[in-house]
Amino acid sequence: MKCRFTGLFLLGLSLAAHMNAQSLSTENKKMEWFQDAKLGIFIHWGIYSVDGISESWSFFNNYINHENYMKQLNGFSASKFDPEYWAKLIKESGAKYSVITTKHHDGVSLWDSKAEKSITIPENSLAKKDVLTPFVNELKKSGIKTGLYYSLPDWSHPYYDINTRIKKRYEIKNDPKRWQSFIQYYQSQLDELSNQYKPDLLWFDGDWEHTSEEWQASQTLENLKKFNPNIIINSRLNNHGDYETPEQGIPVIAPQNKYWELCYTMNDSWGYQPFDTHYKTPNMLIRTLADVISMGGNLLLDIGPKADGSVSEEQVKILKNMGRWISKYPEAIYATRRGLPFENYKGKSALSADGKSLFLYLEEAKDLMKIYGIKTKPISAKIIGDNKAKINFDLSKNNTLTLNLSNTQFDEDVTVVQLTFNDPLKILKDFPLEKKSLSDVINNKNTKETIYNIANQINDGNNVLDHSGLTNDGMDMTIPKTNTNPEVLSWISKHAEALFDTGKGLPGGHYSGMSTLSKDKQTLYLFVEGIPSGPIALKGIKNGISRIRIVGEGSMISHHIFNKLYWSDRPGIIYIDAPKERLDRNMTIIAVLLDKPIELYREKVGAIESNL
Repeated sequence: MKCRFTGLFLLGLSLAAHMNAQSLSTENKKMEWFQDAKLGIFIHWGIYSVDGISESWSFFNNYINHENYMKQLNGFSASKFDPEYWAKLIKESGAKYSVITTKHHDGVSLWDSKAEKSITIPENSLAKKDVLTPFVNELKKSGIKTGLYYSLPDWSHPYYDINTRIKKRYEIKNDPKRWQSFIQYYQSQLDELSNQYKPDLLWFDGDWEHTSEEWQASQTLENLKKFNPNIIINSRLNNHGDYETPEQGIPVIAPQNKYWELCYTMNDSWGYQPFDTHYKTPNMLIRTLADVISMGGNLLLDIGPKADGSVSEEQVKILKNMGRWISKYPEAIYATRRGLPFENYKGKSALSADGKSLFLYLEEAKDLMKIYGIKTKPISAKIIGDNKAKINFDLSKNNTLTLNLSNTQFDEDVTVVQLTFNDPLKILKDFPLEKKSLSDVINNKNTKETIYNIANQINDGNNVLDHSGLTNDGMDMTIPKTNTNPEVLSWISKHAEALFDTGKGLPGGHYSGMSTLSKDKQTLYLFVEGIPSGPIALKGIKNGISRIRIVGEGSMISHHIFNKLYWSDRPGIIYIDAPKERLDRNMTIIAVLLDKPIELYREKVGAIESNL
């Protein structure tokens, strides 16, 4: 009897394991297109584009009363709306999917919804036409996956409990029947969207206003799967989704979820706002895409069309530049996976799905790179799209791969190096950091490599120049000159401030390169290799910045901050201008003086639940 029970128990375990494996296989298959896509285009289009004010939040925060906000229905014409052009533009950008706001928190539906007491563009706006259907049709014709954004809250609907930040219609516990009527309303709208448009993805928003039980999230998800068993859901259905959606802030640390997507604006606004001219450059956004790909995610880049349906020139320019870069390097973008850890490579990278190609994203023109802890020697190395470029590489006994580039035509934004291997790349994750002595480092006859090695050792916390005869101002140094390249000594003297008594640099994610910190932790020194293609980017720095200058020659340089949300403690991304005419030929060092000892933001980036 015991043997029989044991046998049945083991059989049960085997069946459970098999079913679990099947479930994982189905899930992986469902998410495959999403994981491979890398770029999607978000579209925030609604009546808020008429006056160019914040979508829904403007009346929720009492910047404008609800009645005047809704008057924008009378100005939403869609007179220049060309769904074929929209789809063409999205295709040209290189995006594989698009997500459009079918209904934001203001409750205005782009399609001809028949749900009870719904407010729609076809029935209630100047346009008097369904603008969602023709766009979805064009997406499907173009082979672009269809994503539909849907706001769970509806601050205009009489059955919803919340109206503005300071006004509620009722308490759910006092009127559960009214709340149930709202549940029926929103679920009937989801039925319409699922049945009419057969979306590949549903992008929920606003779930923070109620619990999963109040939203009846489980029942909603089960119902959606009746229309499409493979529907992909974002993380904003109270933890019932398939992937994470960090918003606005580029993550410093890659999300733990295998699948994730950064939703991100081109300027500071989701919808069209004519006075928001704080646009990131195409260079910044292409590098953001490379950053996201390097961490294994997707970028969902937003556009906000005008009330007439036209798209501003600034946004069109960005989309076309994105398309230029993607079309040049498709194999290094689509279907790639998370790249190397920062400890292995001080830059951005990605792996092919089979692990046999490693892509290095270069944001600067340079001729030297190193990868540490690499066990597999490449069989080839090339600059994608540049047949004349030459790359020599050498794998040392201590698992360090050195690459030397020559005759390279660097891309105006991000150049891609491809390393190919016979077998999937193997790297050491817990390899001991290479600790060299000053004599080991400085006797190398290659000036740039010597300087690189000095910077790398200091970045890792091994300051080879401590007790070496270096002085804090670089004058009267007593560093031994035997077999020493005089150009190296000249560089050390010039940059002594950043090399004297400085310690370990930033951990991975904050800066795509090497760095070091002053003893009092109030000055951050950035080692800048080669000639950057654009401004230098810093993420996750909580501090205020007092001034930024180039070490060794005194030039003060400017910086700009993007995506700093004033109501959040999440820091924005800092872009530092690096004038090409002031760069050091071997390696430039930039000093960032902070308002106090450095404080880093390494928290998870999530949804924005407040927008004062």
